[in-house]
Parts: sequence; structure tokens; C-alpha cells
Amino acid sequence: MPETYLYQKIAESIRQDILSGELKPGDKLPPLRQMASRWGCTTGTVQRAYHELAQAGLVVSRAGQGTKVVKQLPSADQSPLRRATLIHRAEAFLLEVLTAGYTPAEVEEAVRQALERWRVIIQHPVAAPERTLRYAGSHDLALAWLASRFPEIIPGHNLQVRFTGSLGGLIALADGTADLAGCHLWDEESDSYNAPFVRRLLPGLRVALLTLAHRRLGLIVPAGNPNNLKGLDDLLLPCLRFVNRQSGSGSRVWLDANLHLAGIDANQINGYQDEKMTHSEVADAVARGDADVGLGLEASARSYALDFVLLTRERYDLVIPQSTFESAPIQALVAWLESKVAKDSIQNLGGYDTGKIGQIEWVD
Repeated sequence: MPETYLYQKIAESIRQDILSGELKPGDKLPPLRQMASRWGCTTGTVQRAYHELAQAGLVVSRAGQGTKVVKQLPSADQSPLRRATLIHRAEAFLLEVLTAGYTPAEVEEAVRQALERWRVIIQHPVAAPERTLRYAGSHDLALAWLASRFPEIIPGHNLQVRFTGSLGGLIALADGTADLAGCHLWDEESDSYNAPFVRRLLPGLRVALLTLAHRRLGLIVPAGNPNNLKGLDDLLLPCLRFVNRQSGSGSRVWLDANLHLAGIDANQINGYQDEKMTHSEVADAVARGDADVGLGLEASARSYALDFVLLTRERYDLVIPQSTFESAPIQALVAWLESKVAKDSIQNLGGYDTGKIGQIEWVD
């Protein structure tokens, strides 16, 4: 890293030591020369790092006394500490992408789109509680896109999202903590999606399986597929680091069933226990070089400019109890899914087939 920016890395390292308690209030930081030797930089770079920490209210420097951690640290919820940490991380990200050749305008637009896509995960409902539909279930980029635009599609209503995995979504329906769930659970015995699991987990409840799309699931690999991966057998290569989806997700259910059918011992896959909650986290791990291959959606691979090896085409349904299905917002959603705008919007995400969008199957 150029020395001009190394001070940020030094400051962040010290900041984390303060946050973790390794450096306590009143502790003295190493002298400039000692720190410069440790980091292989000039004393001016270390001095700049100490200055940034002082501006954040974390350390204080006095002539002849060196630099010490302040005796009264800001509490965890106070803005100076949180803001300083956030600004540092933002600057590190900007340095990375601007050095890679992206323009500030491109970065700004990408961040805006990412915030819009993922705001649905943490946002508080803006509609009244009775006008908020609670979603729980499998992570899906099309669903995230739909949730972020739900008030536009269904005026006056909001979709509150929790990505819990397909099984978690069905359990939330059973517990009454969700109004609809997202599910793509493949049943090996019947070679069908979702209905067998709905019957097992929601006995006696009549529900609609409303198809949002068919998705392309496979191996997310670095651009160019440098290891020339072609299928599940390749996951046994000892040189590969795999990143998996979490237990209870539809992708994991499919993977485990197909590993069993292929006679592949999951324990022989390097990284099988490395679990991620979303397809985007899998793609991010591959993009960062933390893994050589991961299980995920083509749409996530595309969003990170990665390559993709198709393994299967899966059906992604919204599971909706009859009482909720008959409500006005869901009926409006069903009507919207029949529109060309809906099909084009989801299709444009990449890796989705909307030929069966809006199809309804009832399960008793």
C-alpha cells in the first residue's frame, strides 16, 4: 500500500485494539520510531495515524509524554467513534476501487444501487403495521429488488424482509411470525420443489405457491474459471477452497442431496463448513480471493463480475397462506407479476427465467 495511505491502516489497527480492550484507557502507544519500524514506514506516516486517532477523540498527545489512549473513551453508541470507524472503512473502499480504475461517478452510482438493494434487510417499516407484510425465507436478489420497490408497486404497503433460509421461512409461517415465505427446497424423492416441505411443516394449512422465477444455481468461480471447474466432483480437488451456504437454505439442501447421489463425502471438501447466509456473501468471498469456488446464484456471480458454472435450474416460490393470499396487497402483487414490467425487471437481474412467473399451485 502506498505510504500516503498506510497511515489509515495503522490507525485502524490501533482503533481495533482500543475497541477490543487490548489497549485500555490511559495506555501509552508505542513511540513513533518503534511503530515506524514495525510497519516499515516513516515516522511521519505514524504521526499522521496518531493525528487521525486524536481527531476521533481516541488518543491524546502531549510533548514529552508521548501519545496515550484517552482516559474516558466514547461509549459504543456515541457518534465520534462510530463515525470515525465508518469513514475509515469508506476511505479504504474508495482507495481500492479508484485505484482499480473506476471513476467517482461510477462508484457513487454503484453505492446508491447497493444501498437501495440492501436497505430492505435492515430498514424499519415505513407503513403502518397493518399495511406491512412480513417476509421470511431464502435470500434472493429478485426478492430484495421487489421489496425495495414494494411501496411503488403496491402503494401504501411495505414488505419487511428477513433472510432466514428456506426452512427458516416455513418455520416462521408456522410460528405466525411471517405472512409469506420465500422457498426453493428440492425434494429428492419426488423430484419437485417446495410442496413436499410445505405439507410436512405446515400440515392442515392451505397455502399458495406463487412462482417468482426459476433461478440458475451453480458454482461461482473467479473470472475466466482458472481451475476449469465443471461440476460437483471438482470440489474434491485438494487445491480448492470452497465456500458454502448455511444449513437450512434451499441451496444447501440441494447440494447435500446431490453430493449424496454422487457418492461424494462432504467432509472431503475443503471449506464445506465455511457457511454464508446469502448468495452475495458467497460471491464476495470468491471475489476477494478468500475462496476459489462457492455455491450460489448466477445473478450474484454477475453482480461481482465472476464466472459461473451451471448445476441446476431451481424454482423459487413465495409461500402464502390462503388467508394472506386473498388480501388486497397480495392480489395486487399477483396482478403485477403478470405484467411485462415485472418480467423484464426480474429477467434483467441476470440468471433468472420468468417464463413461469405468477404461476400458482395450491397445497393443502
